[in-house]
Amino acid sequence: MGHTSLEKIISLQRNPANIRNLCILAHVDHGKTTLADCLVASNGIISSRLAGKLRYLDSREDEQIRGITMKSSAISLHYSHGNEYLLNLIDSPGHVDFSSEVSTAVRLCDGAVVVVDAVEGVCPQTQVVLRQAWLENIRPVLVINKIDRLVVELKLTSQEAYTHLKKILEQVNAVTGTLFTSKVLEERAGKEEEEEKEGEKSSGDQVYDWSAGLEEVDDSHLYFSPDQGNVVFASAIDGWGFSIQHFAHIYSERMGIKKEVLLKTLWGDFYLSMKAKRIMKGAQAKGKKPLFVQLVLDNIWSLYDAVVIRRDKEKVEKVVTSLGVKVMARDSRHSDPKVLLSAICSQWLPVSQAVLSMVCEKLPSPLEMAAERVEKLMSVGARRFDSLPEQTQHLKTAFLQCSSEENAPVIVFVSKMFAVDAKASPHDKLSVTRGQSMSLQVSRVKLPFPCSLWKQCENI
Repeated sequence: MGHTSLEKIISLQRNPANIRNLCILAHVDHGKTTLADCLVASNGIISSRLAGKLRYLDSREDEQIRGITMKSSAISLHYSHGNEYLLNLIDSPGHVDFSSEVSTAVRLCDGAVVVVDAVEGVCPQTQVVLRQAWLENIRPVLVINKIDRLVVELKLTSQEAYTHLKKILEQVNAVTGTLFTSKVLEERAGKEEEEEKEGEKSSGDQVYDWSAGLEEVDDSHLYFSPDQGNVVFASAIDGWGFSIQHFAHIYSERMGIKKEVLLKTLWGDFYLSMKAKRIMKGAQAKGKKPLFVQLVLDNIWSLYDAVVIRRDKEKVEKVVTSLGVKVMARDSRHSDPKVLLSAICSQWLPVSQAVLSMVCEKLPSPLEMAAERVEKLMSVGARRFDSLPEQTQHLKTAFLQCSSEENAPVIVFVSKMFAVDAKASPHDKLSVTRGQSMSLQVSRVKLPFPCSLWKQCENI
Protein backbone atom coordinates (compact mmCIF):
# COMPACT_ATOMS: atom_id res chain seq x y z
CA MET A 1 0.00 0.00 0.00
CA GLY A 2 1.37 3.39 -0.97
CA HIS A 3 1.56 6.61 1.00
CA THR A 4 -1.86 7.92 2.07
CA SER A 5 -2.71 11.58 1.52
CA LEU A 6 -3.80 13.89 4.34
CA GLU A 7 -7.15 14.44 2.61
CA LYS A 8 -7.80 10.70 2.74
CA ILE A 9 -7.04 10.56 6.46
CA ILE A 10 -9.41 13.48 7.12
CA SER A 11 -12.22 11.79 5.19
CA LEU A 12 -11.69 8.54 7.10
CA GLN A 13 -11.98 10.45 10.38
CA ARG A 14 -15.62 11.17 9.58
CA ASN A 15 -16.58 7.49 9.73
CA PRO A 16 -16.01 6.37 13.34
CA ALA A 17 -17.33 2.86 12.61
CA ASN A 18 -14.15 2.20 10.62
CA ILE A 19 -11.75 3.77 13.12
CA ARG A 20 -9.59 1.64 15.42
CA ASN A 21 -7.78 3.27 18.35
CA LEU A 22 -5.11 0.84 19.57
CA CYS A 23 -1.83 0.67 21.45
CA ILE A 24 1.01 -1.84 21.40
CA LEU A 25 1.82 -3.27 24.84
CA ALA A 26 4.62 -5.62 25.90
CA HIS A 27 7.54 -6.30 28.18
CA VAL A 28 10.76 -4.45 27.30
CA ASP A 29 12.60 -5.83 24.22
CA HIS A 30 9.75 -8.08 23.11
CA GLY A 31 9.57 -6.33 19.73
CA LYS A 32 6.90 -3.61 19.98
CA THR A 33 8.76 -0.92 18.06
CA THR A 34 9.99 -3.40 15.42
CA LEU A 35 6.40 -4.50 14.88
CA ALA A 36 5.31 -0.85 14.73
CA ASP A 37 7.96 -0.27 12.02
CA CYS A 38 6.43 -3.05 9.92
CA LEU A 39 2.96 -1.50 10.29
CA VAL A 40 4.27 1.98 9.41
CA ALA A 41 6.09 0.55 6.37
CA SER A 42 2.78 -0.86 5.08
CA ASN A 43 1.67 2.75 4.48
CA GLY A 44 4.81 3.64 2.53
CA ILE A 45 6.02 6.03 5.24
CA ILE A 46 9.31 4.15 5.58
CA SER A 47 10.97 1.49 3.45
CA SER A 48 10.14 -2.11 4.30
CA ARG A 49 13.90 -2.79 4.23
CA LEU A 50 14.36 -0.37 7.14
CA ALA A 51 11.54 -1.85 9.23
CA GLY A 52 13.00 -3.06 12.51
CA LYS A 53 16.22 -1.12 12.01
CA LEU A 54 14.95 2.46 11.81
CA ARG A 55 12.67 2.32 14.91
CA TYR A 56 10.60 5.11 13.37
CA LEU A 57 8.39 5.80 16.41
CA ASP A 58 11.43 6.15 18.70
CA SER A 59 11.76 9.79 17.66
CA ARG A 60 13.88 11.00 20.59
CA GLU A 61 17.67 10.94 20.39
CA ASP A 62 18.05 9.19 23.75
CA GLU A 63 15.61 6.47 22.62
CA GLN A 64 17.70 5.79 19.53
CA ILE A 65 20.95 5.72 21.54
CA ARG A 66 19.64 3.40 24.26
CA GLY A 67 17.58 1.27 21.92
CA ILE A 68 14.43 1.32 24.09
CA THR A 69 11.14 3.22 23.91
CA MET A 70 10.83 5.85 26.65
CA LYS A 71 7.84 7.93 25.52
CA SER A 72 4.61 6.90 23.82
CA SER A 73 4.40 7.86 20.14
CA ALA A 74 1.27 7.95 18.00
CA ILE A 75 0.64 7.65 14.27
CA SER A 76 -2.41 7.25 12.02
CA LEU A 77 -2.38 4.47 9.42
CA HIS A 78 -4.68 3.63 6.53
CA TYR A 79 -5.60 0.01 5.80
CA SER A 80 -8.00 -1.59 3.33
CA HIS A 81 -9.66 -4.79 4.51
CA GLY A 82 -12.92 -5.05 2.61
CA ASN A 83 -13.62 -1.54 3.85
CA GLU A 84 -11.15 1.27 4.41
CA TYR A 85 -10.00 1.74 8.00
CA LEU A 86 -8.19 4.46 9.90
CA LEU A 87 -5.91 3.00 12.59
CA ASN A 88 -4.71 5.36 15.33
CA LEU A 89 -1.69 3.50 16.70
CA ILE A 90 0.25 4.26 19.90
CA ASP A 91 3.60 2.58 20.53
CA SER A 92 4.17 2.54 24.30
CA PRO A 93 7.29 1.78 26.39
CA GLY A 94 7.88 -1.64 27.90
CA HIS A 95 10.28 -0.69 30.69
CA VAL A 96 8.77 -0.50 34.17
CA ASP A 97 10.24 2.99 34.72
CA PHE A 98 7.91 4.39 32.06
CA SER A 99 4.70 2.67 33.17
CA SER A 100 2.88 6.02 33.35
CA GLU A 101 3.24 6.29 29.57
CA VAL A 102 1.56 2.89 29.24
CA SER A 103 -1.32 3.91 31.51
CA THR A 104 -1.91 7.00 29.39
CA ALA A 105 -1.86 5.02 26.13
CA VAL A 106 -4.26 2.38 27.44
CA ARG A 107 -6.73 5.00 28.65
CA LEU A 108 -6.89 6.62 25.21
CA CYS A 109 -7.52 3.43 23.24
CA ASP A 110 -10.31 0.93 22.63
CA GLY A 111 -8.03 -2.04 21.99
CA ALA A 112 -4.48 -3.27 22.47
CA VAL A 113 -1.99 -5.48 20.64
CA VAL A 114 -0.13 -7.45 23.33
CA VAL A 115 3.28 -8.66 22.11
CA VAL A 116 5.00 -11.65 23.76
CA ASP A 117 8.50 -12.94 22.99
CA ALA A 118 8.30 -16.57 21.82
CA VAL A 119 11.42 -17.47 23.84
CA GLU A 120 10.97 -15.45 27.03
CA GLY A 121 7.22 -15.95 27.28
CA VAL A 122 5.13 -14.04 29.83
CA CYS A 123 7.35 -11.63 31.80
CA PRO A 124 6.48 -9.36 34.75
CA GLN A 125 5.65 -6.35 32.59
CA THR A 126 3.50 -8.56 30.34
CA GLN A 127 1.32 -9.31 33.34
CA VAL A 128 1.21 -5.62 34.22
CA VAL A 129 0.02 -4.49 30.78
CA LEU A 130 -2.58 -7.28 30.63
CA ARG A 131 -3.90 -6.07 33.96
CA GLN A 132 -3.95 -2.44 32.79
CA ALA A 133 -5.90 -3.42 29.67
CA TRP A 134 -8.33 -5.37 31.86
CA LEU A 135 -8.87 -2.51 34.34
CA GLU A 136 -9.48 -0.02 31.52
CA ASN A 137 -11.93 -2.47 29.90
CA ILE A 138 -10.23 -2.50 26.50
CA ARG A 139 -10.08 -5.55 24.25
CA PRO A 140 -6.63 -7.12 23.66
CA VAL A 141 -5.32 -9.27 20.81
CA LEU A 142 -2.08 -11.26 20.97
CA VAL A 143 1.05 -11.35 18.80
CA ILE A 144 3.59 -14.08 19.66
CA ASN A 145 6.74 -12.51 18.24
CA LYS A 146 10.33 -13.63 17.55
CA ILE A 147 9.41 -17.17 16.48
CA ASP A 148 12.58 -17.12 14.36
CA ARG A 149 14.53 -17.48 17.64
CA LEU A 150 12.98 -20.92 18.15
CA VAL A 151 14.58 -22.03 14.87
CA VAL A 152 17.91 -20.20 14.82
CA GLU A 153 18.80 -19.87 18.51
CA LEU A 154 17.04 -22.70 20.37
CA LYS A 155 17.13 -25.00 17.33
CA LEU A 156 13.79 -26.58 18.24
CA THR A 157 12.02 -28.92 15.87
CA SER A 158 8.64 -27.84 14.54
CA GLN A 159 6.94 -30.29 16.93
CA GLU A 160 8.85 -28.92 19.94
CA ALA A 161 8.07 -25.36 18.87
CA TYR A 162 4.35 -26.20 18.73
CA THR A 163 4.47 -27.50 22.31
CA HIS A 164 6.37 -24.40 23.39
CA LEU A 165 3.84 -22.05 21.73
CA LYS A 166 0.98 -23.88 23.46
CA LYS A 167 2.65 -23.27 26.83
CA ILE A 168 3.00 -19.55 26.10
CA LEU A 169 -0.69 -19.33 25.23
CA GLU A 170 -1.53 -21.12 28.47
CA GLN A 171 0.62 -18.63 30.42
CA VAL A 172 -1.14 -15.62 28.87
CA ASN A 173 -4.57 -17.14 29.38
CA ALA A 174 -3.71 -17.98 32.99
CA VAL A 175 -3.15 -14.26 33.65
CA THR A 176 -6.47 -13.42 32.00
CA GLY A 177 -8.21 -16.18 33.98
CA THR A 178 -6.83 -14.80 37.26
CA LEU A 179 -8.12 -11.32 36.45
CA PHE A 180 -11.54 -12.70 35.52
CA THR A 181 -11.77 -14.79 38.69
CA SER A 182 -10.83 -11.82 40.87
CA LYS A 183 -13.52 -9.69 39.26
CA VAL A 184 -16.24 -12.31 39.72
CA LEU A 185 -15.32 -12.95 43.36
CA GLU A 186 -15.22 -9.22 44.13
CA GLU A 187 -18.68 -8.74 42.60
CA ARG A 188 -20.03 -11.71 44.54
CA ALA A 189 -18.52 -10.44 47.80
CA GLY A 190 -20.15 -7.06 47.17
CA LYS A 191 -23.54 -8.71 46.66
CA GLU A 192 -23.16 -10.68 49.87
CA GLU A 193 -22.38 -7.52 51.81
CA GLU A 194 -25.41 -5.73 50.34
CA GLU A 195 -27.67 -8.64 51.22
CA GLU A 196 -26.34 -8.66 54.77
CA LYS A 197 -27.03 -4.96 55.15
CA GLU A 198 -30.57 -5.40 53.88
CA GLY A 199 -31.19 -8.11 56.44
CA GLU A 200 -31.96 -10.80 53.89
CA LYS A 201 -29.43 -13.20 55.41
CA SER A 202 -29.92 -14.94 58.71
CA SER A 203 -27.88 -13.67 61.64
CA GLY A 204 -26.38 -17.13 62.25
CA ASP A 205 -23.13 -18.48 60.90
CA GLN A 206 -23.13 -18.49 57.11
CA VAL A 207 -20.85 -20.58 54.91
CA TYR A 208 -20.11 -18.79 51.64
CA ASP A 209 -19.43 -20.65 48.43
CA TRP A 210 -17.09 -18.14 46.76
CA SER A 211 -16.75 -20.23 43.60
CA ALA A 212 -20.49 -20.33 42.89
CA GLY A 213 -20.44 -17.24 40.68
CA LEU A 214 -17.74 -18.60 38.38
CA GLU A 215 -19.90 -21.26 36.74
CA GLU A 216 -22.62 -18.75 35.91
CA VAL A 217 -20.48 -16.40 33.81
CA ASP A 218 -19.34 -17.15 30.25
CA ASP A 219 -15.66 -16.23 29.95
CA SER A 220 -14.80 -18.05 26.71
CA HIS A 221 -14.54 -14.80 24.71
CA LEU A 222 -11.90 -13.39 27.06
CA TYR A 223 -9.15 -15.84 26.22
CA PHE A 224 -6.63 -15.94 23.39
CA SER A 225 -6.99 -18.79 20.94
CA PRO A 226 -5.80 -19.03 17.32
CA ASP A 227 -9.13 -20.51 16.20
CA GLN A 228 -10.90 -17.36 17.46
CA GLY A 229 -8.71 -15.19 15.22
CA ASN A 230 -7.21 -13.11 18.05
CA VAL A 231 -3.67 -14.59 17.86
CA VAL A 232 -0.93 -13.89 15.29
CA PHE A 233 2.37 -15.79 15.13
CA ALA A 234 5.16 -13.57 13.87
CA SER A 235 8.77 -12.63 13.45
CA ALA A 236 8.67 -8.87 13.01
CA ILE A 237 12.42 -8.58 12.43
CA ASP A 238 12.14 -10.98 9.47
CA GLY A 239 8.92 -9.36 8.23
CA TRP A 240 6.52 -12.29 8.46
CA GLY A 241 3.44 -13.12 10.48
CA PHE A 242 0.26 -15.12 10.08
CA SER A 243 -2.99 -16.17 11.69
CA ILE A 244 -4.48 -19.61 11.09
CA GLN A 245 -7.22 -17.92 9.04
CA HIS A 246 -4.59 -17.25 6.36
CA PHE A 247 -3.54 -20.89 6.09
CA ALA A 248 -7.13 -22.09 6.35
CA HIS A 249 -7.90 -20.06 3.24
CA ILE A 250 -4.87 -21.44 1.37
CA TYR A 251 -5.46 -25.11 2.19
CA SER A 252 -9.21 -24.97 1.68
CA GLU A 253 -8.50 -24.19 -1.98
CA ARG A 254 -5.64 -26.70 -2.38
CA MET A 255 -7.11 -29.64 -0.46
CA GLY A 256 -10.80 -29.11 -1.05
CA ILE A 257 -11.56 -29.02 2.68
CA LYS A 258 -14.09 -26.50 3.95
CA LYS A 259 -12.50 -23.40 5.43
CA GLU A 260 -14.75 -23.62 8.51
CA VAL A 261 -13.44 -27.12 9.25
CA LEU A 262 -9.81 -26.01 8.93
CA LEU A 263 -10.39 -23.02 11.23
CA LYS A 264 -11.54 -25.40 13.97
CA THR A 265 -8.83 -28.03 13.46
CA LEU A 266 -5.64 -26.16 12.44
CA TRP A 267 -4.94 -25.49 16.11
CA GLY A 268 -5.42 -28.36 18.53
CA ASP A 269 -5.05 -32.12 18.82
CA PHE A 270 -6.00 -32.88 15.20
CA TYR A 271 -4.10 -34.60 12.41
CA LEU A 272 -4.58 -35.36 8.74
CA SER A 273 -5.10 -39.05 7.91
CA MET A 274 -3.84 -39.64 4.39
CA LYS A 275 -5.48 -43.09 4.22
CA ALA A 276 -8.93 -41.93 5.25
CA LYS A 277 -8.39 -38.50 3.64
CA ARG A 278 -9.96 -36.94 6.68
CA ILE A 279 -8.98 -34.71 9.59
CA MET A 280 -9.13 -36.78 12.77
CA LYS A 281 -8.75 -36.13 16.48
CA GLY A 282 -6.14 -37.64 18.82
CA ALA A 283 -2.81 -36.68 17.24
CA GLN A 284 -0.92 -36.84 20.54
CA ALA A 285 -2.27 -40.25 21.56
CA LYS A 286 -1.51 -41.76 18.17
CA GLY A 287 1.92 -40.15 17.81
CA LYS A 288 0.91 -38.10 14.77
CA LYS A 289 1.97 -34.61 13.83
CA PRO A 290 -0.71 -32.04 14.71
CA LEU A 291 -2.23 -30.27 11.74
CA PHE A 292 -0.61 -26.97 12.76
CA VAL A 293 2.84 -28.59 12.62
CA GLN A 294 2.18 -30.51 9.43
CA LEU A 295 0.64 -27.71 7.36
CA VAL A 296 2.15 -24.56 8.89
CA LEU A 297 5.30 -24.89 10.99
CA ASP A 298 6.99 -27.53 8.81
CA ASN A 299 6.86 -25.12 5.86
CA ILE A 300 8.38 -22.26 7.87
CA TRP A 301 11.08 -24.52 9.33
CA SER A 302 11.96 -25.79 5.84
CA LEU A 303 12.32 -22.22 4.60
CA TYR A 304 14.68 -21.28 7.44
CA ASP A 305 16.65 -24.49 6.92
CA ALA A 306 17.14 -23.78 3.22
CA VAL A 307 17.83 -20.03 3.44
CA VAL A 308 19.53 -19.40 6.79
CA ILE A 309 20.95 -22.66 8.12
CA ARG A 310 22.12 -24.63 5.08
CA ARG A 311 21.97 -21.89 2.44
CA ASP A 312 20.92 -24.43 -0.16
CA LYS A 313 20.46 -22.45 -3.39
CA GLU A 314 18.66 -25.25 -5.24
CA LYS A 315 16.17 -25.74 -2.45
CA VAL A 316 15.65 -21.97 -2.16
CA GLU A 317 14.81 -21.81 -5.87
CA LYS A 318 12.25 -24.59 -5.45
CA VAL A 319 10.69 -22.83 -2.46
CA VAL A 320 10.52 -19.51 -4.31
CA THR A 321 8.88 -21.19 -7.31
CA SER A 322 6.35 -23.11 -5.19
CA LEU A 323 5.38 -19.98 -3.25
CA GLY A 324 5.08 -17.91 -6.40
CA VAL A 325 7.12 -14.99 -5.06
CA LYS A 326 9.60 -12.82 -6.92
CA VAL A 327 13.07 -12.26 -5.47
CA MET A 328 15.42 -9.58 -6.80
CA ALA A 329 18.89 -10.69 -7.89
CA ARG A 330 20.62 -8.45 -5.35
CA ASP A 331 18.64 -10.08 -2.52
CA SER A 332 19.50 -13.60 -3.63
CA ARG A 333 23.22 -12.71 -3.87
CA HIS A 334 23.38 -10.81 -0.57
CA SER A 335 25.92 -12.07 1.97
CA ASP A 336 23.37 -11.88 4.80
CA PRO A 337 20.83 -14.73 4.39
CA LYS A 338 18.28 -12.79 6.46
CA VAL A 339 17.94 -10.31 3.57
CA LEU A 340 16.82 -13.11 1.23
CA LEU A 341 14.58 -14.54 3.96
CA SER A 342 12.86 -11.19 4.52
CA ALA A 343 12.38 -10.74 0.76
CA ILE A 344 10.59 -14.09 0.55
CA CYS A 345 8.58 -13.88 3.77
CA SER A 346 7.42 -10.28 3.26
CA GLN A 347 5.62 -11.43 0.10
CA TRP A 348 4.48 -14.83 1.36
CA LEU A 349 3.34 -13.92 4.90
CA PRO A 350 3.46 -10.11 5.36
CA VAL A 351 3.26 -9.40 9.08
CA SER A 352 1.52 -6.04 8.59
CA GLN A 353 -1.34 -7.69 6.73
CA ALA A 354 -1.81 -10.36 9.42
CA VAL A 355 -1.78 -7.90 12.34
CA LEU A 356 -3.85 -5.14 10.74
CA SER A 357 -6.47 -7.61 9.51
CA MET A 358 -6.79 -8.99 13.04
CA VAL A 359 -7.06 -5.46 14.43
CA CYS A 360 -9.85 -4.51 12.01
CA GLU A 361 -11.80 -7.71 12.68
CA LYS A 362 -11.33 -8.18 16.41
CA LEU A 363 -10.85 -4.76 18.01
CA PRO A 364 -13.90 -2.52 18.58
CA SER A 365 -14.60 0.83 16.98
CA PRO A 366 -15.14 3.97 19.13
CA LEU A 367 -18.90 3.47 18.66
CA GLU A 368 -18.74 0.25 20.69
CA MET A 369 -17.41 1.90 23.84
CA ALA A 370 -19.36 0.96 26.96
CA ALA A 371 -21.30 3.71 28.73
CA GLU A 372 -19.56 2.79 32.02
CA ARG A 373 -16.15 3.51 30.50
CA VAL A 374 -17.35 6.88 29.17
CA GLU A 375 -18.48 7.85 32.67
CA LYS A 376 -15.14 6.73 34.10
CA LEU A 377 -13.19 8.83 31.58
CA MET A 378 -15.34 11.89 32.23
CA SER A 379 -14.99 11.62 36.01
CA VAL A 380 -11.80 12.73 37.76
CA GLY A 381 -10.43 10.54 40.53
CA ALA A 382 -13.09 9.32 42.94
CA ARG A 383 -15.68 11.84 41.75
CA ARG A 384 -18.98 10.24 40.72
CA PHE A 385 -20.42 10.88 37.27
CA ASP A 386 -23.81 11.96 38.64
CA SER A 387 -22.08 14.69 40.67
CA LEU A 388 -20.84 16.43 37.51
CA PRO A 389 -22.67 19.53 36.20
CA GLU A 390 -25.75 18.68 34.15
CA GLN A 391 -24.27 20.28 31.02
CA THR A 392 -21.20 18.04 31.36
CA GLN A 393 -23.34 14.92 31.80
CA HIS A 394 -25.08 15.68 28.52
CA LEU A 395 -21.73 15.22 26.76
CA LYS A 396 -21.97 11.49 27.48
CA THR A 397 -24.47 11.08 24.64
CA ALA A 398 -22.20 12.95 22.22
CA PHE A 399 -19.25 10.88 23.42
CA LEU A 400 -21.07 7.63 22.60
CA GLN A 401 -22.37 8.85 19.23
CA CYS A 402 -18.94 10.02 17.98
CA SER A 403 -20.62 12.42 15.58
CA SER A 404 -18.49 14.49 13.22
CA GLU A 405 -21.28 16.90 12.31
CA GLU A 406 -20.55 20.62 12.38
CA ASN A 407 -22.87 21.22 15.36
CA ALA A 408 -21.47 18.29 17.40
CA PRO A 409 -19.30 19.23 20.38
CA VAL A 410 -15.55 18.71 20.19
CA ILE A 411 -14.33 16.66 23.15
CA VAL A 412 -10.66 16.87 24.11
CA PHE A 413 -9.22 14.49 26.68
CA VAL A 414 -6.21 15.77 28.66
CA SER A 415 -4.06 12.68 29.03
CA LYS A 416 -1.03 14.22 30.74
CA MET A 417 0.09 17.47 32.36
CA PHE A 418 3.67 18.45 33.07
CA ALA A 419 5.51 21.58 34.12
CA VAL A 420 7.97 23.33 31.81
CA ASP A 421 10.15 26.37 32.18
CA ALA A 422 8.38 29.57 31.10
CA LYS A 423 11.37 30.49 28.93
CA ALA A 424 10.88 27.31 26.89
CA SER A 425 7.25 28.07 26.02
CA PRO A 426 6.16 30.46 23.22
CA HIS A 427 5.44 34.03 24.33
CA ASP A 428 1.94 34.07 22.85
CA LYS A 429 0.82 31.20 25.14
CA LEU A 430 -0.88 31.69 28.48
CA SER A 431 1.49 31.33 31.41
CA VAL A 432 0.99 31.03 35.14
CA THR A 433 2.88 32.76 37.93
CA ARG A 434 6.18 31.76 39.57
CA GLY A 435 7.99 31.45 36.26
CA GLN A 436 6.35 28.26 35.05
CA SER A 437 3.67 27.37 32.56
CA MET A 438 1.64 24.20 32.36
CA SER A 439 2.03 22.24 29.14
CA LEU A 440 -0.84 19.92 28.21
CA GLN A 441 -0.55 16.78 26.19
CA VAL A 442 -4.01 16.48 24.67
CA SER A 443 -5.39 13.59 22.70
CA ARG A 444 -8.60 13.31 20.70
CA VAL A 445 -10.34 10.29 22.13
CA LYS A 446 -13.57 9.62 20.30
CA LEU A 447 -14.83 12.46 18.15
CA PRO A 448 -13.15 12.75 14.74
CA PHE A 449 -13.12 16.31 13.40
CA PRO A 450 -11.39 18.31 10.63
CA CYS A 451 -7.79 19.42 11.01
CA SER A 452 -8.91 23.07 11.08
CA LEU A 453 -10.74 22.44 14.36
CA TRP A 454 -7.79 20.52 15.74
CA LYS A 455 -5.55 23.54 15.04
CA GLN A 456 -7.97 25.70 16.96
CA CYS A 457 -7.66 23.34 19.93
CA GLU A 458 -3.87 23.48 19.71
CA ASN A 459 -3.98 27.28 19.99
CA ILE A 460 -5.96 27.22 23.23
